[in-house]
Amino acid sequence: MIMSNLLAYLRRTSNSILLYLAFIVFTILVLLPVYWMTRSAFAVSTDLIKLPLVYFPQPTLRNFATLLEQVPFGLYLRNSLLFASSTTLATLLVSYLAAYAFARIRFPGSGVLMWILLLSMALPDIGTIVPLYQILKTLHLSDSIAGITLLLTSTLTPFTVWVLVSFIKQVPYEIEEAAILDGASLPQILWHILLPVTVPGLVTMGLINFVNAWNNLLYPLSFTTSPSAKTLSVAITEIYAGFSPWGKPWELIMAVGVTMTVPIVILVLLSQRSIVRGLTGGAIK
Repeated sequence: MIMSNLLAYLRRTSNSILLYLAFIVFTILVLLPVYWMTRSAFAVSTDLIKLPLVYFPQPTLRNFATLLEQVPFGLYLRNSLLFASSTTLATLLVSYLAAYAFARIRFPGSGVLMWILLLSMALPDIGTIVPLYQILKTLHLSDSIAGITLLLTSTLTPFTVWVLVSFIKQVPYEIEEAAILDGASLPQILWHILLPVTVPGLVTMGLINFVNAWNNLLYPLSFTTSPSAKTLSVAITEIYAGFSPWGKPWELIMAVGVTMTVPIVILVLLSQRSIVRGLTGGAIK
């Protein structure tokens, strides 16, 4: 009896140790690139190639000052904020209305149309560059924030619609019927009844779409040529194309990386409760 209890205790302990070791290894793998990026962003270029390796070099803000001198950093940052914010808002607005139509309105071919939307996500972005360029040129939106916002909104909308449909279906239709009998219009139903229920999903998808737009490189790189429309992700490619006496200016590239990472981390920390509700709420029927 004692031996069996001892073996069971050792088995549980070994399983816990293996679980914690796996968690530690996973955490190191996730945080190591973040550490290396932060270290390089706040170090001088000579510390990056020094041997033996300097793990904690003397921090400096010289790299960020150099960025302000070599590229229109403030303009690129403004463009990134404008691009990500406008794309997020446009995607949520269009997707919210479309999700309501798919969840509540019965019309022929609605299921097929939903599948077509989902299958459109399988199209490789690089394969649609030429037709998208022709569309922007026809609309006179090439080399503009509005143009790349329109393109990315059309790319992010299908998945956002699919997620929001499940949130809207959670609301019993009898509540809407009661509101209609009380004289509520469709805008009032969308604003006062459905919106409070779908807020967690909207916040979650808003954050996901913001991150996608903030990090997007393909559309700004392909469809913008002037600094008035370029974003921070394009700045990384421009800096990478430069040279320094020590090779590529990795310290400047990492400084841009830190600048692009900090807003995302702040957003996640501020909205983490809504993210959890949004990720789990759509699965509850």
